[in-house]
Amino acid sequence: MSENTKSSVNTSLTKAIQILKGLAAHSRDGMRLIDLARELDLSQPSAHRLLKSLISEGLVEQINDKKSYRLSLDFFCIAAQTRQRDGILDFARPALLRLSATFNDTVFLLVRNGFDVVCLDRVEGPFPIRSFTGDIGGKVPLGIGQGSIAILAFLPEEEREAIIRFNMPRILDRAAIDEVDLRIMIDSVRQTGAAHMNFEMIEGMAGLGVPVLDQNGVAVAALSIGTLASRLTEQRQRTIADLLQKEAALISSKLNPLDPTLRYPSQALSR
Repeated sequence: MSENTKSSVNTSLTKAIQILKGLAAHSRDGMRLIDLARELDLSQPSAHRLLKSLISEGLVEQINDKKSYRLSLDFFCIAAQTRQRDGILDFARPALLRLSATFNDTVFLLVRNGFDVVCLDRVEGPFPIRSFTGDIGGKVPLGIGQGSIAILAFLPEEEREAIIRFNMPRILDRAAIDEVDLRIMIDSVRQTGAAHMNFEMIEGMAGLGVPVLDQNGVAVAALSIGTLASRLTEQRQRTIADLLQKEAALISSKLNPLDPTLRYPSQALSR
């Protein structure tokens, strides 16, 4: 292969990769050719030629309206082959250890499981505490507990509303929280990025939670601490929230959207 041919192949490969990345960033609705070409600074004929090649390889597909493109199911099947590596349990564990050592408190990793939130991992602090989820594998309805509220607050609105309707009877059975209280809490968390309200369900205990967001800004997990109420002063709340948010952002940057632990937490726990 001549140097000119190699250069042409490398250039085409680079542009094709740019197209895949561009489509990945707009995975929900796809992209029109004109928008894709403009965003990637390509000519429309060049972008169209590359898209046709990617379609022939099964990595891209046209949406039914024929005016936009998106990544294909085959693309995600290929990506899924890497899903067992570097899951959230692996790269969140060091964050839990750092946070527990910094706060001298118990730290939790929580993930959504349908209408519930489940404790996926925890690192114990020196103070004996009781928590809503209990040990690893414990779960509570979305809407109870600081980490749970942090997740609920950053779900798509339609999904959040469906969860509230389904879970309110379950929440009322366990806590003195009505729907108005819950919605006020959700609004507060969406404004501040952290949940630190006192549910007064476990005497002497307090907590604070922040969401772990995917690339679309949707909560898939939460980091939270459980501590003695006397230790969670207003000054400590601000510092703890800041450190939790920094670790949550680091975890978010490493998330694999095909991580089976996020989709099937019970299976991860059984292993």
